[in-house]
Amino acid sequence: MRKGTRVILIFAALFFGTITLQAQEIGLRFGHINGNDVALDGIFSTGEFSRVHVNLSFGQNGLGLDALWNPIYDDIPDTDFKWYAGFGPSVYLSDNFRLGAAGEVGVEYAFPEVPITLGLDFRPYLFLVEVTEFRAGFGFNARWRLN
Repeated sequence: MRKGTRVILIFAALFFGTITLQAQEIGLRFGHINGNDVALDGIFSTGEFSRVHVNLSFGQNGLGLDALWNPIYDDIPDTDFKWYAGFGPSVYLSDNFRLGAAGEVGVEYAFPEVPITLGLDFRPYLFLVEVTEFRAGFGFNARWRLN
């Protein structure tokens, strides 16, 4: 890996580490994430019914960063589940740089007795820089609630 890429990876990790100090939930996401298989996962509240969902993925010689705004975050009637939908920028840093947009639709359950949230989501990607490419995949989230 080139020296410049390493510097970018270090700054991205430091940035994610800094913002996780203010996160409401932190955990891991498994599944297809921006060309990788696992990601650090953080949730930041922006209001009662919206939030920002940030993923820092790693593996396969690259680092991916997604920052998705979930303007829809609400209860599923007559259940203990919540659903969410959102969109935002996505970047993959490696020898094969990619920049584009991602969407997200998912469902999650917050255990009332312990501060753990589990969720499943579907995330399509449309990359526009360096290549134009569409990808999509499912993911499993396991997060610890900090508040």
